Amino acid sequence: MKALIIIDIQNDYFEGGANPLAGSLAASEHAKKLLHDFRQKSLPVVHVQHFSTRAGSAFFIPNTQGVEIHESVQPISGEKVIAKHFPNSFRETDLLEYLQAQGVTELVFCGMMTQMCVDATVRAAKDFGFNCTLISDACATKNLEIQGQTVAAAEVQKSFLAALSYFYAEVKTEEEYLRN
Repeated sequence: MKALIIIDIQNDYFEGGANPLAGSLAASEHAKKLLHDFRQKSLPVVHVQHFSTRAGSAFFIPNTQGVEIHESVQPISGEKVIAKHFPNSFRETDLLEYLQAQGVTELVFCGMMTQMCVDATVRAAKDFGFNCTLISDACATKNLEIQGQTVAAAEVQKSFLAALSYFYAEVKTEEEYLRN
């Protein structure tokens, strides 16, 4: 069985939020189409929601509007919501147990940030034996800095997708995925 994992599509990553990403709105619209497809097929959907517990954290603060799941992918009754505190959605959550109990062997991922929580979760899922598909245009990231240089969000995105596609996941666009 197949399940959709929607990682951290939360208000703080959108315009006006505490940590806006490049292309977050477009990515959420692609995720919304995936979500609709999984709901139509009555396949399991898991919403992962990050709550920051780190001292000094500037976003995903509990009890704020920013921590809430974005309106484009709001959970409905019966859909699993996983609260997490680390980039890896499996760490100190019941995600693995839930997926195993559902008989899930294939995972389809979308979400935010590609280079952090999406990357950590996809790699862990593969290590747990799941077949993984990552929907490239249903993910978003931001510019990063390293050793005084800025790496543009588009390059961060391309690099992480390329790295994950080598072993950890089949990378497809939303349109490519839904065509099958």
